[in-house]
Amino acid sequence: MNWSLTIGRIAGTNIRLHITFLIFLAWIGISDYLAGGPSAAVESIVFILLVFLCVTLHEFGHITMARRFGVNTPQVILSPIGGIAAMERMPENPRQELLVAIAGPLVNVGIALVLMAVFGLGLGFFTTIDFDHASLAERLLIVNIMLVLFNLIPAFPMDGGRVLRAILAMNMGAARATAIAARIGQFFAIVFFVAGLLWNPILMFVGVFIYLAAGAEEQQATFTGFASRLTVRDAMEPSPVVLEVSQPVSEAIDALLASPQRDFPVVDRAQRIVGLLDRDAMIVGLRDKGESVPVGEVMRACQPLPPGMPLPEAFTRMRAAGATAEVVADEGGNVIGVLTVENVAEMMMVAGARPGWRFRRSR
Repeated sequence: MNWSLTIGRIAGTNIRLHITFLIFLAWIGISDYLAGGPSAAVESIVFILLVFLCVTLHEFGHITMARRFGVNTPQVILSPIGGIAAMERMPENPRQELLVAIAGPLVNVGIALVLMAVFGLGLGFFTTIDFDHASLAERLLIVNIMLVLFNLIPAFPMDGGRVLRAILAMNMGAARATAIAARIGQFFAIVFFVAGLLWNPILMFVGVFIYLAAGAEEQQATFTGFASRLTVRDAMEPSPVVLEVSQPVSEAIDALLASPQRDFPVVDRAQRIVGLLDRDAMIVGLRDKGESVPVGEVMRACQPLPPGMPLPEAFTRMRAAGATAEVVADEGGNVIGVLTVENVAEMMMVAGARPGWRFRRSR
């Protein structure tokens, strides 16, 4: 199930709203309506929407800076715990990553300065903060300052954690810098979780998110370090069983059961690549359309990878397409292998057990 809705598109980036945000907004509106009537509900909803406008601008600070370094961002997702800019990758240059990480909080600093200038709020305002009785502009000012302070906590992969990782990476390898930043991030995640148990349950969700995201970032850095010396040819499963587009699914099932292969390149009569059929699509086709349905009706389109492509680049391309497997073809369009996430995961396990392991196909 797709849990987010596209509500707009700016400069090539889709703005998506997670369904939990709508639930959160409805909960706030109903609670304030019951407590203070329609005016209180409207005021709260307007405030929440303005806060998330600030969050969106924060994310576009990251996106705009990343675009300067050639990094695209297909989408940004807004949820009750904040925004997530789904960049294709982070810049490999630590100084560029530092600029991308700091760009978001700087947007909130800019918003705070504009609010102070337009509404005449001096520094003395902060000595007499009363959030419950503050005006809308004053509350937005407080929120933007809190966003800056919160995001600069060195809890990787939050902005402050990315700043920390970038600074560390200037003085050591990227993999080691990521490992240190991830450990610090997971420490802060535990602190957030405990704080959530004692004070605010939302902090528990933030803590869980940071803990899992930090682990995922560390794993990605490990993959990049291990894969940087490899090409698609080194990681692919060679000489796969190939299906023809007109073959019935029953024959694909026979091929599935006869070998450990789970993803099958599909070719036309001239042996040109036309698609890829994975196990799940095969089973769904068998169930919904019967055993005689042609493979061509249940396969998916593919974007063949050249065998000489660097493995990290190939994985970035697969991730952008949401694919767990892809066909590998030579310059003549002949199928020579299949690259799968599972096979690469097994190689990572080997590299983890024996760093520097020389894979046979890379000799």
